[in-house]
Amino acid sequence: MSTTRRMNREYKKKSKIKIILWCLIILLVSGAIFYAIDLTIEAKKATSKIYEPLEKDSDENKNNLFDNVLAKDEAFTMLLVGIENQEDSSNGRSDVIIVVSVNPLTNKISMVSLPRDSLVYIPDLEYKDKINHSYSNGGIKYTINTVENLLNIPIDYYVSTDFEGFEDIVDTIGGIDVDVPFTFKAQLTDSLKWKTFTKGEMSLNGNQALAYVRMRKSDPQGDIGRNNRQKDVIKEIVDKGTGLSSFGKFDDMIEDVGNNVKSNIPPSSYLSFVKMYKTLKNKPIEQYQLKGNDVYINNIYYFRPDEDSIEEISNQLKLNLEDTGQEVTHQNDENI
Repeated sequence: MSTTRRMNREYKKKSKIKIILWCLIILLVSGAIFYAIDLTIEAKKATSKIYEPLEKDSDENKNNLFDNVLAKDEAFTMLLVGIENQEDSSNGRSDVIIVVSVNPLTNKISMVSLPRDSLVYIPDLEYKDKINHSYSNGGIKYTINTVENLLNIPIDYYVSTDFEGFEDIVDTIGGIDVDVPFTFKAQLTDSLKWKTFTKGEMSLNGNQALAYVRMRKSDPQGDIGRNNRQKDVIKEIVDKGTGLSSFGKFDDMIEDVGNNVKSNIPPSSYLSFVKMYKTLKNKPIEQYQLKGNDVYINNIYYFRPDEDSIEEISNQLKLNLEDTGQEVTHQNDENI
């Protein structure tokens, strides 16, 4: 075989390899593009379901406001609400109510969980009742008005989800790891079987996580203990959901969120919000505990919040919102 023929064959062989490699690259790039397009379409479908502005939002350009808040590092408040039946506000009740104040300037997050049986004044009803009845009587609007009246702070944004959505999201991210504070049993909602939660580290699926955060009667601290477990689980879900390991599950997460979550945060601001959270998530969270006492009125159980405790928590949340991160220095009289 001549040298020229051998060189021609080698050249053709290398050309075939290059063609195959280019085909693979094109296929991979095309796949990524189609995946991104599909993801974008699904995201738009989901966010259109999620976005539910409040009446007061219509007075402002909310589509730009939240982005401006993040861009300027302005402090804001958020209400996290877990609903038993979100589709029907006449029957649904808010089982989880958490108020969060975020100050990007100081990298500080303050959080307080309000027990669902708290006896509070509901402005729209003009009488006192359990705080979770605010949702069943008027949806998220009544709940926000009640929380604002109780803590004397504005609620800028809210995120609500029902329990089915909670389970789906936990399952989509592959479950969560929790540090169980004590051993107890709780009933699972799907099978009605009793699950033993053993003190220490445990991995939970969606249905187990729901039973874990809802259990109250066996907790020595009652609502307060349950509230602490809820806050830990929410943080774990958000941490894991915004992590790189969940990238391949984004489309499923988007579907779960779209079907079960409501919020007045504009869809255009989600990416900015995730970036901000990633910056703050490793910062210590100041958690406040609402103090009070158990009472029975007409044989109905209530948690009656202590007025001094309400005022103290309100002041702490306000301080976080108003803090500019600049220390005030006082000059010595001799230097004036």
